[in-house]
Amino acid sequence: MNQADTGDLEKLLAVTTVMTQSVIAMLMQTNLPVGQQFFLGGIYETIKFSASAFIFGILFSVMRTHPNANWRDYPGFMVNRWHVLFIPSIIWTLVYLLVTPQLQQHLHYHNWQGFCWQFINGNAAPHLWYNVMMLQFIVLVPFFWWLARLVQHHPKRGIITFLLALLFEVSWHLVYETEVFHGPQKQDWYLMDRLFPSFLIFGVSGVLLCVFYQRLVPFLMRHWLSQIVIWLGLLYIVTINFFSYGTPVRLSNAPYYLPSMIFYNLSTICLIATLMSYLQHFRNQWLPLIHWVAIYAHRSYLGHVFWLYWSYRAVNHLAPQLALAIKLPLLVILTIGLSFAFSYIAHRAWDSFKNKLGWRRVRNG
Repeated sequence: MNQADTGDLEKLLAVTTVMTQSVIAMLMQTNLPVGQQFFLGGIYETIKFSASAFIFGILFSVMRTHPNANWRDYPGFMVNRWHVLFIPSIIWTLVYLLVTPQLQQHLHYHNWQGFCWQFINGNAAPHLWYNVMMLQFIVLVPFFWWLARLVQHHPKRGIITFLLALLFEVSWHLVYETEVFHGPQKQDWYLMDRLFPSFLIFGVSGVLLCVFYQRLVPFLMRHWLSQIVIWLGLLYIVTINFFSYGTPVRLSNAPYYLPSMIFYNLSTICLIATLMSYLQHFRNQWLPLIHWVAIYAHRSYLGHVFWLYWSYRAVNHLAPQLALAIKLPLLVILTIGLSFAFSYIAHRAWDSFKNKLGWRRVRNG
């Protein structure tokens, strides 16, 4: 039976676009012509929905696979997630700190206290800030189970919950915009971006779509064209805001934590959910592949900067004058391919090892 759901497609597009973001970020560290800076910056801003979509997808899938769950289900849930999410996170963080310490963000470690701090705060590699934030949602899953029970069969409660979460998120992002983003607390409050409230609206939205799936999906499918128009308008707004800072184009001017990005990301998430509903309606042949990619999405995400780093060095060594139009897709393909290939091979090897020892297999998902 095909297990692909809306959360799977959200995770697939999130993980592939975030890998593309990492490639763009690495290319932007070189002295590119202004035209190429705007070209890469435009792509970067368009796909700047990945973290939000991943949180949405995780909560949607958790709600779908754990209906009516409560505190009694939490220990078993966490045992499963410890193996599937936390252990790979620990291993990859150690790899970055020990094998590629040059990829650290902010301060580098020089003693064991600094090592521990870099390990837990997501500074071990450019992308691990997100992993620290995402794992907080896993720990807080009982809250979202409670929320699902609270709004179930009560659409008005669902609307109120969404509006309250949206109001909180806009307020949180306004604080970030005024105090951290080019603000007085930029250096001191930088850890604010890896706290779960920064993406709370997307977790709540994943819960609400799962609970009211039968009501909301037909509405989204009927208004697909309106969604595209709204999405294009919001894309125009966030892109103009990004490019208003002039040259050189700096990706740091395109954070997730601006009020306009909340609505752009929600619009993108809705479009992805609509697309998935059509794929499910017509029993599309790609559904099994979507589910397979979703299973390995997190593990591949963890390792992708490692593979990108070595791929980038290899490409620059073998073909230093390669044109950007070739280098960008080449690095994206290499990064995605190596990340998923390693995740799959490592998983199969670990399963084979456990089977030889007679250990019980831990379910993925």
